[in-house]
Amino acid sequence: MSKNAKLAVLGSINADHILNLAHFPRPGETVIGQNYQVAFGGKGANQAVAAGRAGADIAFIGCVGADDIGERIREQLTQDNIDTTPVEVVEGESTGVAMIFVNGDGENTIGIYSGANAALTPDCVARHQLVIAGADALLMQLESPLESVLAAATFARQHQTQVILNPAPATPLSDELLALIDIITPNETEAESLTGIAVNNDEDAARAAAALHAKGIGTVLITLGRRGVWLSEQGDGQRIAGFSVKAIDTIAAGDTFNGAFITARLEQKPMYDAVRFAHAAAAIAVTRSGAQPSVPWRAEIDEFLLQQG
Repeated sequence: MSKNAKLAVLGSINADHILNLAHFPRPGETVIGQNYQVAFGGKGANQAVAAGRAGADIAFIGCVGADDIGERIREQLTQDNIDTTPVEVVEGESTGVAMIFVNGDGENTIGIYSGANAALTPDCVARHQLVIAGADALLMQLESPLESVLAAATFARQHQTQVILNPAPATPLSDELLALIDIITPNETEAESLTGIAVNNDEDAARAAAALHAKGIGTVLITLGRRGVWLSEQGDGQRIAGFSVKAIDTIAAGDTFNGAFITARLEQKPMYDAVRFAHAAAAIAVTRSGAQPSVPWRAEIDEFLLQQG
């Protein structure tokens, strides 16, 4: 791959409603919030924005409702250097919505209404298969219908397009789909969901990675929060530490990592350097509020890495 390589992202588009709280409410409890905002999000859109701002040549396959916020999101994606031609407008449906609580430690819990995202069907994927065929890499998540993710991965394999899957939110996946994945990027919870192995330390991460390799996946990156990432290529594993920063909230940190990582790989950065580039992008993101508003631009990532030495 090279700096002229093309990326396709397939996934969800949401309007995020974010409420900051001292702590998450328990069942039946009401907690007064300190701050409320509406921002653009959705794991697919977040990862597309992260890649676009990091410098990728990117097209995004997704769906929005025929509403004002859907139109505004498409306009914003274009400003983030993303080709939105494959983003379809769905009549009679609203743009997807995410309700997000952020606690005093910067952790979050999220509830989602898929809305127009449910219209990202296999037929919709088929309408844009030339985008996938013309890309060097396809990045996906699991907020879209699973049958559509499988259809897109199948198209990609047929056209020698590399498939990167961020298996979030945690969902059981078929061996048929996993066998089509070249790079998978679960967090600890998602890795346990896919393998049955609780990831509490590096040894656990290595065992979980081995289980995913056994499914036919060549490269496994298990994100470990503040501990960094466990990178395993064909069973050769190492933990790559992240950067220590003061987190405000972790919304879209993983999405930022994924978008920045694949951008770096498309630029032929070695795997270790690509992970550090993605770590830097995610570290910047957690120091800011919101999903897409927190995603850094390329110059910010490069400057951060320069400061780190």
